[in-house]
Amino acid sequence: MADRIYNVLFLCTGNSARSVMAESILNELGKGRFKAFSAGSHPAGRVNPYTIEQLKKQGHPVAHLSSKSWSEFEKPDAPRMDMIITVCDNAAGEVCPVWPGKPVTAHWGFEDPAAFDGPDDAKRAKFHAIYLEIVARVRLLLSFPVERLDRLALEGKLRSIGKSTHGVGA
Repeated sequence: MADRIYNVLFLCTGNSARSVMAESILNELGKGRFKAFSAGSHPAGRVNPYTIEQLKKQGHPVAHLSSKSWSEFEKPDAPRMDMIITVCDNAAGEVCPVWPGKPVTAHWGFEDPAAFDGPDDAKRAKFHAIYLEIVARVRLLLSFPVERLDRLALEGKLRSIGKSTHGVGA
């Protein structure tokens, strides 16, 4: 059980910023324990250029990132998810598909940096701030002994991360 890798799907409406950042961050920081994916209910069709810029600046690989529909994860050959985490309020309010295996679910709301309107430097600063918030929450997830938690305890821990502001935005 200690060698098990947990699949995590981050959902957002457009799948161009927050969910993609969360996928990239968890794949790097949780390598060997977690495999992250991201998708959207109404994908933008491309990853936001500021997302790519921020991730590259922080040393994350970006070649594999794409904006895709959550319907890709409903297919029979799709990876089975252990956790589904919505990262935007719109996706949290939508009717999600019924995921095979009944993964635990949680909501980690983040402001949408793609919706920020301002000069380029201000947009970069907004993307950086959201990046730091996501890193803080991913680090909280990584601090939990996931392999020793039952389903109910894990769901409670995941949901508590979404309510946490400790270290978020620091």
